[in-house]
Amino acid sequence: MLPLSYPTRWRFAGIFLLLAVLAVAMAPAFWPWLGAGGSRLFVDKWMHGFTFVLLAIWYAGQYERRYYGWLILGLLVFGGLIEICQSMVTYRTAELADFFADALGVLVGILIAVAGLGGWSLRFESWLKDR
Repeated sequence: MLPLSYPTRWRFAGIFLLLAVLAVAMAPAFWPWLGAGGSRLFVDKWMHGFTFVLLAIWYAGQYERRYYGWLILGLLVFGGLIEICQSMVTYRTAELADFFADALGVLVGILIAVAGLGGWSLRFESWLKDR
């Protein structure tokens, strides 16, 4: 972890974020504004990808680049766990395409972090101290 002023709070927030993502992933899908068919499928894949972009950026904000490989592995395992959990309930379906959307989201998030957003939490803490 980066030398953050509040590492316990960052870890707690990260765990809460993962639990929130898991809870939403396990909730019954309800998108009344979409019609049946392909549009619903398309939105689902975008939501998976976007969620994992945000997760990758979140965690890249707290860890050094040398740990990004572990970050990628951890988020891929989490994406797989979501699909396993969804396969255990009758109102959700596990799909390999969802896992691929998760993996693509992780890749995009890590690329964004490497491009300059990594370590954002240190900059945020510094900004808070300067206020």
